Amino acid sequence: MAPNLSFGVAEELDLVEKRLRDCSLTEVETLSEIASYVVNSGGKRIRPIVTLLSFRVVGGEDAGKAVDMATAIELIHTGSLIHDDINDGGEVRRGRTSALMKFGLEDSLVTGDFLFAKVFELGGQFGEEVILITADACSSLPSGEILQRRFRFDTSITVDQYVGMTERKTARLISAGARSGALIGNGTPDQVQRLGEYGKNLGITFQIVDDILDVVGSEEKMGKRIGSDIREGHITLLSIYAMSNGSENSREELLGILKNDSKSEDDVARTLELIKEMGGPERAFQEASMYAKRAKEQISVFDNEYKDGLEELVDYILNRES
Repeated sequence: MAPNLSFGVAEELDLVEKRLRDCSLTEVETLSEIASYVVNSGGKRIRPIVTLLSFRVVGGEDAGKAVDMATAIELIHTGSLIHDDINDGGEVRRGRTSALMKFGLEDSLVTGDFLFAKVFELGGQFGEEVILITADACSSLPSGEILQRRFRFDTSITVDQYVGMTERKTARLISAGARSGALIGNGTPDQVQRLGEYGKNLGITFQIVDDILDVVGSEEKMGKRIGSDIREGHITLLSIYAMSNGSENSREELLGILKNDSKSEDDVARTLELIKEMGGPERAFQEASMYAKRAKEQISVFDNEYKDGLEELVDYILNRES
């Protein structure tokens, strides 16, 4: 989370952190160790923040269930990160050795499954609508992952295909947290819908900015090497826009490297140069700004301090450096 930024739900977030720690514990020592390692790796906690703010902005008062829901949403995200690292062979996560590299494939895979099981344990107390929203978000994660793998090294990917993949892989879970928080807070159908759209647009903003930082970010601030998407063959919005800009020679060179499934580090460095020279980061940031604006438009009907928190969160996501 951003330093000194609680977005108005600091007390509730502290309760979420406690619940996350509690959910990491089991009678099997190795399982507890890995789950605690992953949960305590931190992260920005964007998803629980959105869930809690959505609960509060519609007038929710008793935060107990909202805290449980926010915890469940973060556990889904955390479990999916373990599985992502297994799929991609990820070595570093949030500036630390990934669970995969530290504990091995088999134990990491089981831990990811364990965290998903904890989600069902927490989620059983909620009504059918909340459960269905959460289940839809869970099923979207693997479909987004499959799409991402399908489009690896595929320079024919379109902006619409990228956005659709991003919605499944990132935005739908954030949207689910927003809608669920609003439902638990007894929001009206219009409020639930608006907050769901807010979460979706915020999620797309988040992913585009993440992709931008993988090209122009600081490795020290990011806690990982830049250029990961290029190494892994992921064609992001920056590459899509860069491929439609610049000289013919530059476009041909970029296309050739992006399609190559065995890039050298010199290839990665050259690709980063080309994407920057061809205006990829600037054009992608314009797109992220558009989605950020859409997110803010969805919450214009609210008028309390938690609306301010939702707006501040959009600005933080759009302008973050890590």
